[in-house]
Amino acid sequence: MPVMPDHWIRQMALDHAMIEPFTETQKRDGVISYGLSSYGYDARVADQFKIFTNVDSAIVDPKAFSPASFVDRTTDICIIPPNSFALAHTVEYFRIPRDTLVICLGKSTYARCGIIVNVTPLEPEWEGQVTIEISNTTPLPAKIYANEGICQFLFLQGASPCETSYADKAGKYMGQRGVSLPRM
Repeated sequence: MPVMPDHWIRQMALDHAMIEPFTETQKRDGVISYGLSSYGYDARVADQFKIFTNVDSAIVDPKAFSPASFVDRTTDICIIPPNSFALAHTVEYFRIPRDTLVICLGKSTYARCGIIVNVTPLEPEWEGQVTIEISNTTPLPAKIYANEGICQFLFLQGASPCETSYADKAGKYMGQRGVSLPRM
């Protein structure tokens, strides 16, 4: 299962709308980098954030998730409180080919500041804006910059297409836009 290079990512983005909008070169002047890299694509975080709060003493339950667990913010700079957590989504919309699995890694600029990014794998034939989980592991408030790089996606191409894709299973997060909360 090889990691796919920049020219494959570019071709798939331009010819098959795998990533929209697509940035063909890595942008880095004065921003946390985003765009096409040698063996991946650095995605941007949008300006909509859901920040965990304990104001209503909600309990986090993945089987019965309460939106009262969050405060919503639309902002260019999101401040995540110490030892706290936020959800956001990518600016980019992804359409994953049937023979490809996508893995996400956090950007080292944020990781070196104690900010951890998690995204579960993007399965074959999944599509949508990616919901991003951002943890501030520090005892200090942390800034997240909207419309700048937040994570890198690596594209792994299988030896052949899978028998059953995410689309075939009618996955519950198919076609999501914005932040998607846990669903059962």
